[in-house]
Amino acid sequence: MELLEVFKALSNETRLQILQWLKNPEVHFPKPPNANIREDGVCVSDIQKKVGMSQSTVSLYLSMLQNAGLIKAKRIGQWTYYKRDEENIKKNDRIVIQRLIKNPR
Repeated sequence: MELLEVFKALSNETRLQILQWLKNPEVHFPKPPNANIREDGVCVSDIQKKVGMSQSTVSLYLSMLQNAGLIKAKRIGQWTYYKRDEENIKKNDRIVIQRLIKNPR
């Protein structure tokens, strides 16, 4: 997990919005028929419908968020579900504070 990758992933309004929606998925997305939205996450097709972009663009955005360690993916059957990686988000928070505030170089 590179801090620069986190900043790149968050530098796009749509990716940032997706991450914010995933904070409370039950408020922003329909309940999945074969998964638990809180435990398993949100199906990529539901995210795609909400943002109104092509499947390929949404997949790229989700890949960037995943590579930055901000979300994680889970396969259930033929579907991929995404949810926030709260542990890594907290780690990133501590790293940003340490690098930018406590130990600027």
